[in-house]
Formats: sequence, C-alpha cells, structure tokens
Amino acid sequence: MEIAEINFLDIPEDKAYENLLNKVLKTCFEEEDLINKKLYINIILTNPKNIREINKKYRNIDKETDVLSFPMFEKEEIEKIDGINEDILGDIVISIERVEEQAKEYGHSFERELSYMIVHGFYHLMGYDHIEESDKKIMRQKEETVLKKLKILR
Repeated sequence: MEIAEINFLDIPEDKAYENLLNKVLKTCFEEEDLINKKLYINIILTNPKNIREINKKYRNIDKETDVLSFPMFEKEEIEKIDGINEDILGDIVISIERVEEQAKEYGHSFERELSYMIVHGFYHLMGYDHIEESDKKIMRQKEETVLKKLKILR
C-alpha cells in the first residue's frame, strides 16, 4: 500500500519530488509506528496563488503560506486505528515556490526544505502543534529525529 497520494496542482509533475516525499514519509511512518495501520496521506504540491486560496477557504486566512495540514483524526484517535480498513491520515498542501524561496533564505538545499515541510505537515496530521513553547519543543524534536535518520541536515 502506498503511504502517499501525490497530486500536482498547477505546477509541472516532478518524479524527484515524489521520490523524496515517499522516502521522507516512509521514515515518518516508521518513526511513529504507523506502517501497518493502512493509512495514507494526500499531498498536493502547488503554487502560491492556490495555497493562498485554500488557506482562505478552509482557514479564513487570506494569506499565502508554505505548508497547510488538514488532519482527519484527533491525536488520541490515531492510536486506536486498527489497521483493518484503509484510511486517510489527512491532507498536506505545499507551495513549491515558497519551498524554493525559503531554501535560499535559510541557506540550505531545496531537498532539505521540502523534506522539512513534509515532516512538519506530517506531525500536524499526528496532532502536534507549535503554538505553546512546550509543544513546539516536542514537535521540533520529532521533526529533527526524522531528518537526522534520513541524513538530511541543515
């Protein structure tokens, strides 16, 4: 079973993106012991205009962003998933143009930035957030653990 359904919305399809996203998500799933849960993630790679429209429509925020996550479960519910039926963990929308800009801005590779976006989106789907400093610390540690396992460093 595939763990990611990857869609390109108004940007060219790119097999390298798909390969990287699948590799990163596989590591995320292994890290969180989800491999046998029959879960998958819908990923939409798009441009700034579309991500802004999605942000406005679903979050009432009329602003472009880099990544959006739309979880299907609460954190506690994920642990109870039995793995019998296939189910979607959630949707992640990423602005590829913003990934390119931020990679340059932060002085690291496009691969590093896109990997971070997908890991960040994944942990939002898992019920983590970064509003409170204590929660942010937990989420950042989980993100860094996955990126270190992949040897994708700053």
